[in-house]
Amino acid sequence: MRFADIPGNDELKKVLVSMADSGKIPHALLLYENEGCGALALALAYIQYLNCSERAGGDSCGECPSCRRMSALVHPDTYFVFPVNASRKTDVKKPVSESFLGIWRELALSNPYFLESGLYEALGIEDKSGAIAIAEAKYILEKLSLSSVENGYKTVLMWLPEKMNQETANKLLKVVEEPPEKSMFIFITHNPDRVLQTVFSRCQSYRVMPLPADVVASVLTSRFGKEPEEAARQAALAGGSVGVALNSMGERAEYGEFRSIFEELLKGIASRDLYAVLGSADRMTAIDSKEKQKGFCIFAGECIRKIYLCQTGMQDMAAAPEDEMEFFSRIAGAAGRAFCSKSIALIDRSVMLLERNVNQKMVFCDLAGQMFLNF
Repeated sequence: MRFADIPGNDELKKVLVSMADSGKIPHALLLYENEGCGALALALAYIQYLNCSERAGGDSCGECPSCRRMSALVHPDTYFVFPVNASRKTDVKKPVSESFLGIWRELALSNPYFLESGLYEALGIEDKSGAIAIAEAKYILEKLSLSSVENGYKTVLMWLPEKMNQETANKLLKVVEEPPEKSMFIFITHNPDRVLQTVFSRCQSYRVMPLPADVVASVLTSRFGKEPEEAARQAALAGGSVGVALNSMGERAEYGEFRSIFEELLKGIASRDLYAVLGSADRMTAIDSKEKQKGFCIFAGECIRKIYLCQTGMQDMAAAPEDEMEFFSRIAGAAGRAFCSKSIALIDRSVMLLERNVNQKMVFCDLAGQMFLNF
């Protein structure tokens, strides 16, 4: 992966190149993004650039042995850590990231913009929550104690450090703060506020910006072979995320289900029909996996954002189809001014409760009831 292969975020690319060229490499780097905006691709390009023996013009050569290994995600001095759980795809009862490295490589090579739900589906844990457990910390400490194979940088790339528990983080704190010579950590998060503060405070942090809609559309057509008209339409709705656009294009039935549930919920709230609202909560509970339930919450949060834009006279920024905009505008006119901000907080809380394995029916009944009361 070369920087030239990654559109957008040119200022961040310059910062990463400058770090490498000056030799001022942070021991812990944290990239935070909206899901699917390219942080993983940038991290892989940065690691490749650091270890390239023929770098020039602000990019890796792509041809030297180190570049070829990194491009195939088989570089011996790069270690990948990501949330896992027991899966039908492995016989290991307590798997770690290493148990799924083949799947991870295949997914990252085919689509470095994948979403959390996409990873879990690939790993065969779509009905569970992924976690980074204490065994991962032991794996990292063991790998960093070894000598570098290629005399370059040893890198631990951790995807979603917010999935670490306190025990795992505590075991890693010292090595994150003072890693061995020519070793570093790169963390990629979608929720920086959920990364343990003890980890976050030890990192140099950078924001990976969402991409302009035309850039998203270009990636969809040139890299993923999507039809230009559909790519442009989905790019306008994706909030700058290639991953979200790809997911929407591949999951139209799921999108339709989510939209139906959300509209039923809001119609029930607006008409003060508590029975219909609770019926919507039952439909949320019936969504067939926890990750899809979290996906619905993310979808609902985005819809609430568009309702807020309608309330504040910024409909043009909502980028929604005409029929959806008509619905959002109608709800915006009926809802109280505090409804959107309170609903976003309630949705975020619901995602947190789902991740903590709280009973889904309780979570969604509470969410629907509280939105009803705050309308």
